[in-house]
Amino acid sequence: MKSTAEIYSDLADLSRAASGWCVYNPNVSAAIYDAQGRFVASGSHKKKISDEHAEIIALRHAGDKARGGALYVSLEPCNHTGATGPCVEAIKASGIKKVVYAVPDPNPVAQGGAKALHDAGVEVIYEKSSELEFEQRGWLHRINLGRPLITAKIGITLDGRIAASDGSSKWITSESSRQDLQALRSRVGAIITSTTTYQADNPSLLPRIDGAATPLRIVMGKRPIQAPGFHHIQSQEIGELIEFLNSEGINHALIEAGGTFLSALFRANLIDELLIYHAPKILGSGTPWVENLGISTLSDAITLECLSTSQIGHDIKTHYRIVRK
Repeated sequence: MKSTAEIYSDLADLSRAASGWCVYNPNVSAAIYDAQGRFVASGSHKKKISDEHAEIIALRHAGDKARGGALYVSLEPCNHTGATGPCVEAIKASGIKKVVYAVPDPNPVAQGGAKALHDAGVEVIYEKSSELEFEQRGWLHRINLGRPLITAKIGITLDGRIAASDGSSKWITSESSRQDLQALRSRVGAIITSTTTYQADNPSLLPRIDGAATPLRIVMGKRPIQAPGFHHIQSQEIGELIEFLNSEGINHALIEAGGTFLSALFRANLIDELLIYHAPKILGSGTPWVENLGISTLSDAITLECLSTSQIGHDIKTHYRIVRK
């Protein structure tokens, strides 16, 4: 049988693939191993397709082979009735003898599944996984902070420009970087741009991946535009954007816009992550990716934590998390 770390790695792949299909709910993944430690079935929750939770899908596929076996799940099984019944009751009825989960459920409505299973005689083990916490971070962020996780994507020259002085910006980064971005687009619930960027670039904001989920596409700004397939928030009030994202149950939103819009989000303290593609080019002038944020001293600088760095073609991709003071 695989180790817990190996099983968690498999679950992370499932949760990652499911993330673009989840609104309101977390992108939970689950796997079942029989009494002899052999893999039986797996499942992941995809709210846009079905209300069925990951555990229920895995149990349905496993059937009687689940009896006496073990369930590994990315999030503590739920203990409440919502669109479906409690996963705890289905697990108890299945004859599963052991449940291993990676992340405690912070949702006060659904938490308590581990205790309920333990009280029913099921062996319950909490074995933390930073990898699975990361893959479910959008939903965890929304539950803990009351709004989606917001990632800003930026393609820039080495001197921090997103366009030349004549306004040209296609293409600063390589085709490899643009293709790499498609995976992220497929894993978020919404992609947001400004009316300025929309009118300048006419972006589709659709992931160029066969079978990928279609994110909610949003254009924000006061000027009237015709944007078929997009939701237009005709306002510059950032609070209206957050209210709309929450009403749609968005867990993770991606920003693809210019410096004015990004700077407004920075001032509102609403950027949580930065994904920067650095192209090996220098302009010396042109449009910067961020504008004056009113920071006048080094002690007030926005601090970032580097999550990963990799080379994509000739570009360098760096993923940062904003460190909240």
